[in-house]
Amino acid sequence: MKSMKTILVTVALMGTMLATNAQSTTVVRVYPKHGTVVKTIANPSVIVHKKTNYYYADGVWYKTQGKRYVVTAVPRGVKIKTLPRGSKVVYRNGKRFYQYRGVWYKKRGRNYIVVNV
Repeated sequence: MKSMKTILVTVALMGTMLATNAQSTTVVRVYPKHGTVVKTIANPSVIVHKKTNYYYADGVWYKTQGKRYVVTAVPRGVKIKTLPRGSKVVYRNGKRFYQYRGVWYKKRGRNYIVVNV
């Protein structure tokens, strides 16, 4: 009976240690640099601005180059409906802006417009 209790306590401690190790995992997100060429994009939104198609996925902006996509800077004036996850509210001169990875947005009606700050 004593050895059974010892085994149960040991199993319980090992389970706790494994659960603790699993919770300490850190996810680091790496975004591609401007000019990076990729073959595919997961679930992009197509946004037309001044007769040019821009593809927007997970906070990264792309333009097409043949059958591939090139990471690009977003032009001023582009409108999007939702901000990327992780965008921050920033106040400048009493005005409210949203910032994500160096891109600044201002709310206009139901959309967010890319602006220079």
